[in-house]
Order: sequence, then C-alpha cells, then structure tokens
Amino acid sequence: MRRIFTSPLLRFFTAVTLAGVATSLSAADTVNDRETQQQQTSESTMQQHPYVGMWVTNDGRVRHELLPNGRYDEARGSRESAYRGRYEVTGSHIEYWDDTGFTADGDFVDGNTLHHGGMVLRRK
Repeated sequence: MRRIFTSPLLRFFTAVTLAGVATSLSAADTVNDRETQQQQTSESTMQQHPYVGMWVTNDGRVRHELLPNGRYDEARGSRESAYRGRYEVTGSHIEYWDDTGFTADGDFVDGNTLHHGGMVLRRK
C-alpha cells in the first residue's frame, strides 16, 4: 500500500495549505490586535472627558451613569438599569444610542449641569 504523503504533489499541496492557514491566522490576529487597540484608544479618550460619572435630576428620579467605556446606564425611579446603551461626547454635546434603538441627545451647560430631554441633571 502506498503512503499518501510520499507523493511530491500531495506534499506540495499540504505545505501550501498549511502555509495558507498560518497566514490566515496571522492576519486574523493582526485584525484582532488592531480592533483591541482602537477600543482601548476609544476607552482612553472617553475616560479623559470631564463628564464621566453620575448625573441626577433634582428629585433623584432619573439617574444617568456615564461610564468611562462609552456606555451609560440610566435608572428611572425604582427601576434600575431602565435604559442602557452607548454615548458619545463631542465638546459639550452628548448623543445617546439606547440598546433598543432609541436615540437622544443633550448638552452640558457647565461642568455640573446636563440638559437632556427636557430635564436638568446635576453631577452627583
């Protein structure tokens, strides 16, 4: 009985296939490394903006927590995590994208006051 890998042609195709797999894995690692680096850069930028933290209406009913990773968690009354999603701050303007698809925005009028959806929230 003849061994399959003794054929020079099959050895060649096996080597080419293995080299292709190694190249594909290397390319995938490069893409993953790049995505991780971009996410870390974005998170670093978000951590640096001055609005990260908890923002609360005067009556305490609405509470926005702006997380340093670009995510937010909003509580309403006794309902914790009523809304969650991502946000972006550009200058003193904030855009929200809720995980359910709802969008909203607001403006920081100073370092301790956020106007959002007809509400005034203050830094806690």
